[in-house]
Amino acid sequence: MPRLRFRRLFSSPFRPLYDEARLLPAMRRSIMFMIWGNIFGNLCGTITGVGGTALTGYAEALGAGDFVFGVLNGIPLAAALMQIPASILVSRTHKRKKYMLTYGVFSRFLWIVVGLVPFFVPTNPVWLRLWSVIFLVGISSVTGSFINVCFTPWLADLVPIRIRGRWMSIRDGIIAAANVLVGLLTAFILDNVPSFASYAIVFVMGGVFGVLDMFCFIFVEEVYTQPPTRISLFRSGRQIFSDRPFLWFTLFWAAWNFTANLATPFAGRYALSMGLSYLELTLCGQIASALTTVSVVWFWGRLLDQYGAKPVLWVSCLVAAVTPGFFVFSTEGNIWPTLLHNVIGAFFWSACNLTATNLQLTLSPDDQRPVYIAMFSCITSLLGSFLGVLSGGALLEWAHVLVNSGLLAGLGPMDDAYKLVFLLSVVLRLGVVFLFVPRMTNSTEATARDMLRDLRLNASRQLRLLAASRRRR
Repeated sequence: MPRLRFRRLFSSPFRPLYDEARLLPAMRRSIMFMIWGNIFGNLCGTITGVGGTALTGYAEALGAGDFVFGVLNGIPLAAALMQIPASILVSRTHKRKKYMLTYGVFSRFLWIVVGLVPFFVPTNPVWLRLWSVIFLVGISSVTGSFINVCFTPWLADLVPIRIRGRWMSIRDGIIAAANVLVGLLTAFILDNVPSFASYAIVFVMGGVFGVLDMFCFIFVEEVYTQPPTRISLFRSGRQIFSDRPFLWFTLFWAAWNFTANLATPFAGRYALSMGLSYLELTLCGQIASALTTVSVVWFWGRLLDQYGAKPVLWVSCLVAAVTPGFFVFSTEGNIWPTLLHNVIGAFFWSACNLTATNLQLTLSPDDQRPVYIAMFSCITSLLGSFLGVLSGGALLEWAHVLVNSGLLAGLGPMDDAYKLVFLLSVVLRLGVVFLFVPRMTNSTEATARDMLRDLRLNASRQLRLLAASRRRR
């Protein structure tokens, strides 16, 4: 009996799902290595990601203004354009593993070089180091375009659709827990190691995690549900633009990411300017978000499988839209706006991201999935994230001029360039939700009202049971 309990304690949380889907041992093993790759890849993204603590501090140390900071964060998003030719090549050749282990490894390795720029690039002229970093990040992003178009269809071919929502929620919870540890380590290094040595250590660590991510796919079986396909870009583009459910979702996600990236990449920069240390920013941002995600992502996965994407999007996007508003109450050294923005934001953003990933897979046909996903990434990254972060940087530059001119003097919280942009982001996000979500399709007949009603009834039932158990005691 004790041995049985020990096995249950350390058994895989994915096993019940694999048993339900009747997956063979070879498939389970491939998925396990894919999960390890996802963990290493997300640890790399935690360190090197757009708007992250390390990249924000690095840009500040290299002397980037708000607009150039927007350019640095926007370059990886603009590189999504390369996913279209990459997807065509992947569809024709069926060589996902080869591309992941060549272009993917090179892309991730370049982050090691990014961290070492101050040690081999001279300080004169003053802009050379900063633009060397931007150039390297651009090359890494272009070569990394193969990663997404290889990985996402690979995931769809390995994990059955009927367990995908719950599977992704468990995976995301594990990833978030790992991000907590790496986030704390990153903050400790940035706060305690002097000068550019801290960024060198952190980005080398991120590059190593990224390379390990790619190496995990050596052990993942290449599974294809469709034979190699010679794809015509013109025909595929016409098909995508006539596929109304997929196109509408793509336009929604592009608009949503545009409004989000007006403000989100600059939140860490603003928090640092308000006197927070790297440790405080990491604890209130990255760590708080990861712990929240671990706690709730399984819950959203169950709702996604049960009620479909539309109800989950309604609820999660409406609440996530207002979270930048917490920064209106920011004061010098106050951690609460950053903490609330990240905790409440992560609670609902985890649902947004989970639903978006699931919809990419379910709305794209098997034989055209790489091109669908590439077009989705291209449109949402260029018109959404890239244009958003670039516009946010330009708006901040303009807002600083407006504030410094004294025209907003006496308006209290509004006499702050960052707060102006954060509030604009809130208004635009809400407009996007009410414009797009009502016209989206759903895989079930359930509505957001049905989901909220069931959640309320279930909560009431649990409270009654808890009250009854206390009375019996």
